[in-house]
Amino acid sequence: MKKIILAILIFGLAQQSFAQKKEKLFNGKDLTGWNIYGTEKWYVQDGLLISESGPDKGYGYLGTEETFDDFEITLEFKQEANGNSGVFIRSTVDGTKVSGWQVEVAPPGSDTGGIYESYGRGWLIKPDPEKDKALKFGKWNKMKIVVKGDRVTSYLNGKMMVDYQDAKIGEGKGGVLLQIHDGGGIKVYWRKIVLKKL
Repeated sequence: MKKIILAILIFGLAQQSFAQKKEKLFNGKDLTGWNIYGTEKWYVQDGLLISESGPDKGYGYLGTEETFDDFEITLEFKQEANGNSGVFIRSTVDGTKVSGWQVEVAPPGSDTGGIYESYGRGWLIKPDPEKDKALKFGKWNKMKIVVKGDRVTSYLNGKMMVDYQDAKIGEGKGGVLLQIHDGGGIKVYWRKIVLKKL
C-alpha cells in the first residue's frame, strides 16, 4: 500500500513539474508581460488578443518582456481581411525594425509556417505548396513552433510545415513577437498562447 501511495505522489509531482514548465503568455484579460512597438493596434476583447492595422498602416509588433532560448510555443490564430502576420522567435525590436526570425502567418498561398529572416537573408525556407491546404483561412488555426538549439520546426493544425537548421538562428537571443504587416487592412485574432521552456 505504501508503495502505491509513493508511486501516486511521485507521479503527481512529475505532472505538477511538467505543468509548471508551461507558461501562459497571454492571460486573456490584458497585455501584461508584453510591449507594443509601433502605432498599430493591439488590444484585448472578449478574452481574445486582437492585432489590427492602424491609420499609419505601418509595421507593428507585440513582444514579450521576457526572452526565451529553447522552447515550444503553441497558439491559435484566426485571420480576417488579408491576415498577414507572423510569430517571431529569439527576436528584438528597435522602433519597428525587428532583428530575428519569423514563422509566417499569411493568407492562402503565402507560405504560412515558413521561416523568414527580417532585414537579413529574407526567406530561409518555405513549406511545400501542397501543405498550404492545412490553413483554414477565416477560422481558428493551431500553430506549434519548436525552437531548440539551431533547429526550428513549425506545425499548422497538426501538420509539420518546415523543419530547418541554421547556425545563425542557433546564436540568436531575444523574445517572442507577434507582427502586423505594413500596408493596412490587417486583422488577426489570437488566443491560447502557451510556452514551454525546453
